[in-house]
Amino acid sequence: MKRIVLMGNPNIGKSVVFSRLTGTEVITSNYPGTTVDFSRGKARLLGEQVELIDAPGTYSLQPTNRAEEVAVEVLRWADLIINVVDATNLERNLFLTLELLESKKPMILVLNMWDEAERSGIEIDVKGLETCLHLPVVTTIALTGEGIKDLVSRLNEALSPLDTRILSEEEKWIEIGRITREVQKVTHKHPGIWNRLSEATIKPVTGTPIAMIVIFATFWMVRLIGEGLIAYLFEPIFELYRPLVMNVSAKLGHGMLHDLLIGRIIDGEIDYVQSMGVLTTGIYVPLGMVLPYIVGFYLALSLLEDSGYLPRLATLSDNLFHRLGMHGHAIVPLFLGLGCNVPGALSTRTLETRKQRFISATLLGLAVPCTAKSAMIFGVLGSYGQSYVFLVFATLALVYVAAGLVLNRVVKGESPEIFLEIPPYRRPSMRMILKKTWMRIRWFLSEAIPFLFLGVVMVNVLYTVGLIEWMGNFFAPLMEGWLAIPGEAVGALLVGFFRKDLAVGMLLPLGLNAQQMVVATTVLSLYFPCVATFAVLVKELGIRDTIKSAAVMVTTAFLVGGAMRWALIGWG
Repeated sequence: MKRIVLMGNPNIGKSVVFSRLTGTEVITSNYPGTTVDFSRGKARLLGEQVELIDAPGTYSLQPTNRAEEVAVEVLRWADLIINVVDATNLERNLFLTLELLESKKPMILVLNMWDEAERSGIEIDVKGLETCLHLPVVTTIALTGEGIKDLVSRLNEALSPLDTRILSEEEKWIEIGRITREVQKVTHKHPGIWNRLSEATIKPVTGTPIAMIVIFATFWMVRLIGEGLIAYLFEPIFELYRPLVMNVSAKLGHGMLHDLLIGRIIDGEIDYVQSMGVLTTGIYVPLGMVLPYIVGFYLALSLLEDSGYLPRLATLSDNLFHRLGMHGHAIVPLFLGLGCNVPGALSTRTLETRKQRFISATLLGLAVPCTAKSAMIFGVLGSYGQSYVFLVFATLALVYVAAGLVLNRVVKGESPEIFLEIPPYRRPSMRMILKKTWMRIRWFLSEAIPFLFLGVVMVNVLYTVGLIEWMGNFFAPLMEGWLAIPGEAVGALLVGFFRKDLAVGMLLPLGLNAQQMVVATTVLSLYFPCVATFAVLVKELGIRDTIKSAAVMVTTAFLVGGAMRWALIGWG
């Protein structure tokens, strides 16, 4: 089967061209040994079944990061290259084009964002460009699908350059200058509203408040979609599932098999979260609790990607995150984690190096409160006064920054600078957004759900054999001596591994005073992510790094909790 590889710079609409060419049968894969994604799909073009591969965006075939290394490797698979070029930045894009010509593989050039070029006053002589490059050239507007049919019809015209001379970097830029002078004419146009908005969102003075509004709106969107799906779709489905589980419970009777599959029956009913059974909690946590927020997360992420705002957000936050051992893309796991830590953990793969991913994932599980944690903090401490609520959130923010500064120094590895092309704002295509969202959700169902299920099963087994109860008794003296809270609170911490808001319900009957409740709530927020997030961290970081990350979380939680206890005593 012929392989067609799409190559091009980042943020030029290459993936949209890929989506237009392929149907729904698209898979997203990790390149072996990496966390770098690329998409593969099949299509019937000109009567022939072909495989299309959307390579990671790259500026050059001389890679400077892991994603670009993968792009170079994927290029080797190509029987034909579709080189997607940003028509608004012809000069910069042609450097990769000249490098691709040196591969001597059949190639066709796509001038994408043709409408943006016209609006920007850029005129390109397409026939002249074909003559200069000795390649077929087509123009497309991928978001609307314009030009895609022309691209398909001309694939058979893709040419293999036979007399391409290997040029030095300096010679390439000289050749690029000659080509652009011959085929491109730029007419000055006064900046419109989109140009002014583009400038405003990238400057720190105006861009920072805009970013805060966008983050809040995105968080609200993820939460609204997630809670809506839970209330109107998943809860009714699990209510229909309840009689089946109760029937299985009755047939199994009491015993270890019942405890493993069904878990505990509370007041004669199945509680999907607290029962701890494989068929109850094991199914409900990944599907009924996590999946709804995943849907909202991927919709929001696709919207930010396709509109062109995500690179601006990353650029704005780069200076802060670089001090914490990451770069601007770390803003994505942070604000997505505010809705649900699971999608936040999944998005750490956008960071290039192991050091960056480890720091981002650790800080996420440590100090980024998801919706459940935030509800817990407000619900428990609100009656004591808003100052206590502020104290907990301020502590989490301080821990995020302080832990990041420390990890940046002690974690070995590289933390490269961010190099991003700032694309123009575009009107997202709802069809493309829904298709991209479905592709990602399907990946989550096939790749992440098994890890979530396995995590729930493992904890359920620990409950069944009594190990968690033993741990509670073992750590009770530490809770009372260091944190000054009752040993019974250990049970709340362990249940918090499943769901933080339920853990709070176990704190309330203990009769804690305001200071004890602040300490307990802070430790509960810091000490460990939920089982779903933990399972995803195992997949993204590996078992060894996940254990290291968990050790950092637990140690920090108890150090901060003890420090808060003594600070509150001094405060009175």
